[in-house]
Amino acid sequence: MITQAQSTRKWWALALIAAAQFMVIMDTSIIGVALPQMQSDLGFSQEGLTWVFNAYVIAFGGLLLLGGRLSDLFGARRVFTAGWLILLIGSVVAGAAGNVAVELAGRAVQGAGAALIAPSALTLLMMLFGSTQKEMTKALSIYGAAAPAGGTAGVFLGGVITEYTSWPWVFYLNIPIAVVALIAIPFLMPNAPARTGSIDFLGALAVTAGLAVGVFGIVRAPDVGWGSGQTWLALAVSAALLGAFVLIQSKRREPLVRLGIFKAPNLGAANIAQLVLGAAWIPMWFFLNLYLQQVLGYSAFPAGAALLPMTIFVMLGMIVVAPRAMARFGAKAMIVAGLLVLGIGLGWMSLIRPTGNFWVDVLPASLVAAAGMTLAFIPSLGTAISAARPEEGGLASGIVNVSYQVGSAVGLAVMTAIAAVFGADQLGDLTELTNGFSAVFIGAAVIAVVGAGITAVVMHSPKVEEPDRSLQSSHRSETT
Repeated sequence: MITQAQSTRKWWALALIAAAQFMVIMDTSIIGVALPQMQSDLGFSQEGLTWVFNAYVIAFGGLLLLGGRLSDLFGARRVFTAGWLILLIGSVVAGAAGNVAVELAGRAVQGAGAALIAPSALTLLMMLFGSTQKEMTKALSIYGAAAPAGGTAGVFLGGVITEYTSWPWVFYLNIPIAVVALIAIPFLMPNAPARTGSIDFLGALAVTAGLAVGVFGIVRAPDVGWGSGQTWLALAVSAALLGAFVLIQSKRREPLVRLGIFKAPNLGAANIAQLVLGAAWIPMWFFLNLYLQQVLGYSAFPAGAALLPMTIFVMLGMIVVAPRAMARFGAKAMIVAGLLVLGIGLGWMSLIRPTGNFWVDVLPASLVAAAGMTLAFIPSLGTAISAARPEEGGLASGIVNVSYQVGSAVGLAVMTAIAAVFGADQLGDLTELTNGFSAVFIGAAVIAVVGAGITAVVMHSPKVEEPDRSLQSSHRSETT
């Protein structure tokens, strides 16, 4: 029987898990406002400046599957702790950097830490709340709400920090939070024993290199061209490495990724939904911010404030509305409806004008898009991680994180190319800029609607699978 103290402790543990998700996302957005200062102090070229972002994203996306497997083998708490420690080290290095190479190395180390934190955090959440669908949905809702909060907080805090201090503090901000997390983890998190098994190092190398090279090719494509030899070479090498990874996994007794996991009911469909959400939502958020600044004339800080209503709407919707709607309508209906509503909101957003204003052109459409994200995100995330075996929770968490991150990277790269084709590279020409941003929102709307159609066809069960109750029983002794 769980005592009141134990119940309270696990909700404090959820707060730390949500803080981890908050930090991982915040570290992608907080640097945006600080980039001009970094360019001046460290001597970045205009093209090289994008690698302050890319170094983090490539390391994060490339190492996620390995992070999930390590979580299953060595215990989620150990990997969660290691992730925070690595993030702390990377933050110190990035903040103290005196040249471009050290800065990019620090950002890559931060990304590696995030790749351990993200899947282990979801595994810990399943261990703590996997006993009932009601608790699991509530916990996932709080966890999911931390992502948009982190994205918006990054813009806010980045603006405040660069306004009143200097750019290194966008990295040093992580230090006290990481220290508190490292102190709290032993008291709050269940400690699963390490399992017997080996790490498939060859498979880990193939998938990490394949994902990293693929993300590299995608994020570079808008700069060098989608038809360039560099882009095609990167994508071809990525495909070859990932193909080799699948072959290696099929031959291993203890693979990094058991290929049979994809036979789990609805796991594939849920990951497709997460990929689509990343491909539609992240470009919308990125280019809406540019529309506010480059067309409507907002500075960085007011632009971040303008995104706050959408963020609050998503957070409240995920925490308050999503659990109740899930219980009533089931996952499939929620995901399909959410993607359709997201598509409607993005289509509405495409009607932006060069002479528009926030209250007419931005706020209503952004709230409709936010409603779609609210409906679809938690059901797809919950289905993806609850469909797997309990002992493969870390792997399932890694896969769903990869799906969202790859969707985000591909979506942003493709939409950047679309924006340029339709005029968004014509800085100073408000009409051309608006045309480019409008084309992006139309493209993102199409992605969302197509994703809804795919989900409607391939997802079988109308409800999220009940999390395997052995998940709780196997860890009950560790949470007492």
